[in-house]
Amino acid sequence: MYQRLLEHLSAAVLLLDGGLRVRWMNPAAEALLAVSLKRVRGTCLEPLEGMDGAISEVLCKARDELHPFTQREAVLTTGSGEVVTADFTVTPLSKEELLLEIEPRDRLMRISREEALIARQQTIKTLTRGLAHEIKNPLGGIRGAAQLLERDLPDPSLKEFTRVIVEEADRLRDLVDRMLGPNQPAHDALFNIHKVLERVRSLISAERPQVRLVRDYDPSLPELQGDEARMIQAVLNIARNAVEAMGDAGTQDPVLTLRTRARRQFTLGSERHRLVCEVAIIDNGPGIPESLNETLFFPMVSGRAEGSGLGLSIAQSILHKHQGLIECDSEPGATEFRLLVPLDASSQRKEAQ
Repeated sequence: MYQRLLEHLSAAVLLLDGGLRVRWMNPAAEALLAVSLKRVRGTCLEPLEGMDGAISEVLCKARDELHPFTQREAVLTTGSGEVVTADFTVTPLSKEELLLEIEPRDRLMRISREEALIARQQTIKTLTRGLAHEIKNPLGGIRGAAQLLERDLPDPSLKEFTRVIVEEADRLRDLVDRMLGPNQPAHDALFNIHKVLERVRSLISAERPQVRLVRDYDPSLPELQGDEARMIQAVLNIARNAVEAMGDAGTQDPVLTLRTRARRQFTLGSERHRLVCEVAIIDNGPGIPESLNETLFFPMVSGRAEGSGLGLSIAQSILHKHQGLIECDSEPGATEFRLLVPLDASSQRKEAQ
């Protein structure tokens, strides 16, 4: 009966003998460590893929002192080579039996990070809309006054100055509109994400023939429900940023990789989805300055002197309207943007305002 209860726990549980050999593990432990009980039963824990030496040291101490120990944010390397951060507690039942509980932290940390990202995006959207309202109303008055003044000017040469006023007012209005993102109604339909990536690939290839483009697609991905044109814009904004950063830094043999994967039982923000489409855009450029990590998706923030700072903000807004989001990991020589879009909620998605 107790074994049945342990088998249905979401936390990973292992039973070890006094030599730190695996006696039993529940399905959650098999999934977390990417190993099967049949294969690892009776093997010593220390050389087992998935545990590092520091954890083995704590296990030995718990066994010898017959005292439970807990360690926070330990680093595990699973049987598939994935690095996982987890909390673990070891409870000695006797000198010959140790109960090991492992609670992965990566997902919780990622959920917290994503919730903060979504909250920041919502705050940015609210601030931008308020700012746009305050700017566009006076701009309309300035533009109209300049046009009326132009009609009554006695000297035609003075009209050059009123035209400057009108043109600059229009330029500011266009800038505000770009900050707000696309204002046309979304065209909601099924589309193939690989068709989107191939369109972006062909555009980048024509613009930057010196960049080597690598495709790594998962052909099993189903079609997405959403606006294909906007998704092209989001992917293109990120891809162009990547190739421009590589060009500015003089990266030798610049490479841009477009990768798709399906993520199952994946949490975006606080909502868990059965299936999520992940589009990764990876470059081998200089990386993103650490000072921009927290403000990367803010409007008018750019790491390039000539950049507008709107590309990533617009891309994040487009993903938000598809109930998704964009994540980024960057270090010199490897920058990866991941566009995550739920596939199971597409049919019931409402247009985000």
